[in-house]
Amino acid sequence: MNEKGVLTIPDAFNEISETLSTAESILDNAVDNAKTLFHTLVLSSHDEDKIVSRVMVLREFNPKERYLRFHTDARATKIKHFQKNSNASILGYDPALKIQIKLQGYVEVHLDNDVTKASWNESTTRSKKCYSVDGGSSLEIDNPAEYDLKDGNIEDGYLNFAVLKFKYTSLEFLYLKSSGHRRAIHSWDEDLVSSWLVP
Repeated sequence: MNEKGVLTIPDAFNEISETLSTAESILDNAVDNAKTLFHTLVLSSHDEDKIVSRVMVLREFNPKERYLRFHTDARATKIKHFQKNSNASILGYDPALKIQIKLQGYVEVHLDNDVTKASWNESTTRSKKCYSVDGGSSLEIDNPAEYDLKDGNIEDGYLNFAVLKFKYTSLEFLYLKSSGHRRAIHSWDEDLVSSWLVP
């Protein structure tokens, strides 16, 4: 970020540490910046023998503890998927930046605990309203108009609110440039290990 708070990236990535610091800056910026495509990331997981992907809005990025936070409906089928198999991956790409970020890790599901309460309290009224819809996410219905958002006590929606914390164990960075692409992988066991990859 420059002094005006605008995201800046190097013209070339010749130091491997720049790939990680840039990825972290991009994800940090994406939390509040709906104009970047990294604000909405693809989260993929297992459902028995299938891979299931969905686009989710990034609500928090914490590089120190290595997690991304998302909000979802507690009645959604993905909750059971994550409770059964927490392994997951995240993918984001923004052609304006010519950067792809891919993360591997696992998902923690939070239901009615300190994490969900804190996240609910910082959510906007508009966001809270979405969780007051009857029936729950992805339920088969006959008439979608019956499930349009209605006025009511938005705090009732908390009962249907869940938080997903994606904890990553590796971050892969890809920068596309005609003069020379750069791909790097950063992984954590206890310590950070970084390696260049063939782009």
